[in-house]
Amino acid sequence: MAAALPLAVLVLLLLGPVGRGHAEPPRDTLREELVITPLPSGDVAATFQFRTRWDSDLQREEVSHYRLFPKALGQLISKYSLRELHLSFTQGFWRTRYWGPPFLQAPSGAELWVWFQDSVTDVDKSWKELSNVLSGIFCASLNFIDSTNTVTPTASFKPLGLANGTDHSFLRYAVLPREVVCTENLTPWKKLLPCSSKAGLSVLLKADRLFHTSYHSQAVHIRPVCRNARCTSISWELRQTLSVVYDAFVTAQGKKDWSLFRMFSRTLTEPCPLASESRVYVDITSYNQDNETLEVNPPPTTTYQDVTLGTRKTYAVYDLLDTAVINSSRNLNLQLKWKSPPENGYVHYQPAQDRLQPHLLEMLIQLPANSATKVSIQFERALLKWTEYTPDPNHGFYVSPSVLSALVPSVVAAKPVDWEESPLFKTLFPASDSSSHFVRLYTEPLLVNLPTPDFSMPYNVICLTCTVVAVCYGSFYNLLTRTFHIEEPSTGGLAKRLANLIRRARGVPPL
Repeated sequence: MAAALPLAVLVLLLLGPVGRGHAEPPRDTLREELVITPLPSGDVAATFQFRTRWDSDLQREEVSHYRLFPKALGQLISKYSLRELHLSFTQGFWRTRYWGPPFLQAPSGAELWVWFQDSVTDVDKSWKELSNVLSGIFCASLNFIDSTNTVTPTASFKPLGLANGTDHSFLRYAVLPREVVCTENLTPWKKLLPCSSKAGLSVLLKADRLFHTSYHSQAVHIRPVCRNARCTSISWELRQTLSVVYDAFVTAQGKKDWSLFRMFSRTLTEPCPLASESRVYVDITSYNQDNETLEVNPPPTTTYQDVTLGTRKTYAVYDLLDTAVINSSRNLNLQLKWKSPPENGYVHYQPAQDRLQPHLLEMLIQLPANSATKVSIQFERALLKWTEYTPDPNHGFYVSPSVLSALVPSVVAAKPVDWEESPLFKTLFPASDSSSHFVRLYTEPLLVNLPTPDFSMPYNVICLTCTVVAVCYGSFYNLLTRTFHIEEPSTGGLAKRLANLIRRARGVPPL
């Protein structure tokens, strides 16, 4: 009986809190959003935002339990008395001229700017320690931030959240433009998400697809916000954003049609169970100059209009928390198709593959009279193997000439002629009508100078190596194949006796 008593007490303790009332509602929320924007250049941009809000004052309350807010970042706010923290890792440059204004722009490389609380006595020391800790969290080279690359702006970088004062002595800003963004930075960034990359919009964050883009930028923004309308209490907000731009010519092989599977090689199956809001927005604003209309499949249930960056935009909304959005197959693959393409135009571009095929660019355009057209192509220089250099590499490398084919309006009306009796130029290019004639022009080949290595060094190395090998091989061969014989001393003949007589006459010892 005595042995059964502790077990009964334990059962009562486990079952007791169940009947005492309702559980306390969570003080933190998560909202995840994805905005897909077709760009005027034919590319497509995808912007992720994961917003975590925690109704807690981390600098005044003793916090020991973290549910959605990352513990690593929460401890940084408390330990270093942070007011705001903004960190971004960007690969590439946002081309506003072709893509339009971005939602959040960041410089190439790593950018970090932090507002400290007024209670911090040594801002420089806290700044140095904070950059070292962030370097370990995000596997980046932020530990190279020091006084040589740190500034204190006074006009820019105002606080984005609640701020009691604007004393810029508590602001620090630094940029590392040579920082290379890779998977090592993306993995810890995804681990800060409540669902990591297991469910919700984060399942689309596949590294091999995200880094195969023209632009990649991931950021972390922490700031205090008002908890209610009267702002009597403070909440902390964490925004994790990621923006990528997919190249239509490389990723989509020159086509404007897109889909989630083509961009991310994955589709959406379910929302994050911890998210209170999970939505996908597709920009369906009609701004194309070719009078093309965008068709989104499956059709959206609702649309949303708002003024974004000074322009009124219309978005198709897909709520993942709505069971009707994800079909019975638990698969949502949004598809973007352009309807009524123009008959004239469509740039045809076939990218090159190293040592397999060259570039191919074809453009069908209509030029006005007395005009000049300039075509520019961006390229990257590749390193050649030493066997791929020509016998005269210092002369340079030739690029094939371009071809220009045109229908030029005819000044004189052509008359029908017999092709069999006409001269050569009419036989090759017969006139189809009297309004124009066909012309094909070729440009000069382009001579490009590339860095050439010093080929005398391999020659010297080959000669020296062959000499050493020949000497060593000859010596070892002689030692391994030569036969040694021991010769017995002989008594000598007549010559030896004569020599001994002469040596004895001279007083020299005999042989």
